[in-house]
Amino acid sequence: MSEPVLRAVAVHKSFGPTPALRGAGLTLAPGEVLAVMGPSGSGKSTLLHCLAGVLRPDAGEVWFAGRRLDALPELERSRVRRDRFGFVFQFGQLVPELPVLDNVLLPLLLAGHRRRAARKAAAELLDRLELTGLEARRPGELSGGQAQRVAVARALITAPEVVFADEPTGSLDSLTGERVMDLLVDSARERGASIVLVTHDARVAAYADREVVVRDGLVTTLAAA
Repeated sequence: MSEPVLRAVAVHKSFGPTPALRGAGLTLAPGEVLAVMGPSGSGKSTLLHCLAGVLRPDAGEVWFAGRRLDALPELERSRVRRDRFGFVFQFGQLVPELPVLDNVLLPLLLAGHRRRAARKAAAELLDRLELTGLEARRPGELSGGQAQRVAVARALITAPEVVFADEPTGSLDSLTGERVMDLLVDSARERGASIVLVTHDARVAAYADREVVVRDGLVTTLAAA
């Protein structure tokens, strides 16, 4: 078996006196889609943020690609997030002042790519996600499903090794959510990316290869998807 691309070991995280994670652990295989489920307040989003290097655990370890992610300096963790991770959030979090094309190519520009090459890559990805013709629109001119597909394109543009998706269909109707998930999973698989998918929706979790359940700050259940 191949080594995990991402691994959490006995992760603890508290906010003030309130513990969010109490020794959570999991592994993510290369190319795997992993659903992280659990009730509201269970710690699943906190676990995602620790896995992605957004939050440092109070105790425990997070390993990515053979390196101790939580032990890296903030600047280096920021580079990992920028260059090797992609993120899709419930409400997209697009830059409202920028047109669709610039929202998608922005991560490449931040990583130092030339604008012409970035525009070409962004246009190709927008076409793959059925968004051709919307390049000049602002996020406020898009439907919810269109905006979320733009967010997926932005997450995938740097060819990340891991995509973190936190309730990516939570603000969408069921049919639109299914289309977004189809495109997210298919596009990530084409690029060899793994996905950590935080959701409370069993229909969304059904896209995963494997499910874990977070309850009271612990990963308590591991079941075949």
